[in-house]
Amino acid sequence: MEPGHARTGSMRARAARLIAHGEPLVVEDVELGEPGPGEVVVDMAYGGVNPVDRYVALGRAGPDVLLPRTIGSEGAGTVDGRPVVVRGQGIWSTNVIVRGDALIEVPEGVPLDVAASIGVAGVTAWRTVHELAAVTPEDRVLVLGASGGVGSMIVSIAHRLGATVWGQTGSAAKAAFVAERGADQVIVADAEALGSELDDFSPTVVLDPLGGSYTGAVIAAMAPRGRLVLYGTSADTTGQVPLQALYRKSLRVMGYGGLMESGEAIAAGIRAALEAVRDGRLEVVIDSRVQLENVNTAFDRLVDRSVCGKVVLDLES
Repeated sequence: MEPGHARTGSMRARAARLIAHGEPLVVEDVELGEPGPGEVVVDMAYGGVNPVDRYVALGRAGPDVLLPRTIGSEGAGTVDGRPVVVRGQGIWSTNVIVRGDALIEVPEGVPLDVAASIGVAGVTAWRTVHELAAVTPEDRVLVLGASGGVGSMIVSIAHRLGATVWGQTGSAAKAAFVAERGADQVIVADAEALGSELDDFSPTVVLDPLGGSYTGAVIAAMAPRGRLVLYGTSADTTGQVPLQALYRKSLRVMGYGGLMESGEAIAAGIRAALEAVRDGRLEVVIDSRVQLENVNTAFDRLVDRSVCGKVVLDLES
């Protein structure tokens, strides 16, 4: 089915629904309606699970959107057998109706569960490394949260660029996983111990999804004229920053928030990340495939930090 061509007739689907903020999601049948002009029906295969989806469920992101609603912000499926990445909101469903121009072709050789991890996590990893941090082979890169969905991808990208990469994790059980992604050294440390672990490294680039006191610790350890990219605050949304170190070392601090980016920029990032997966310049590790009916279990995995890589929802089972 080409973009612009649509099935006719009303459709139903099984979807993960947010009924009330802070309450467990409910999986139920929904009426999709009929595709309109320029719209297509996608048979969804997988949906990527990200912290932002949990923030939506809690009401910390998009709190004013009317409820009930289907959630989910990245996924992949097929249109008449043609594999595509679907970008947008409300795609944790067995089928979705979207505009044809919201679809991005998946290159041959990229599995659909991996493709489903690119719309948010993959594009974040790719753009923070290449566009914001502009990592080169001469850089010493520190990746915080290196065992997570985005962090593990960042490790793989920076390693393949030829940079020296150190990965931080809070769990010794995850150290081997981080090393396998390409980290030259793995630091098992919390924020309090992190500074002393970096005495011999002095990173020129730090990629930080944690925030809180981790951010202050890495600023104190960074090399002059280093670049810090903050793309999350899973440890804490506030923290103390050593301002003298920040300005005396002429550090650059950049924030990346995908929700602020244009559709064109996100689409370009998705295409670049998909090509990098195909060519081996970006590795995506699927930690687990959780059936749609168990969607709340996927959120639990994020909260208890038991994940290495990406959790995806299986929308076909």
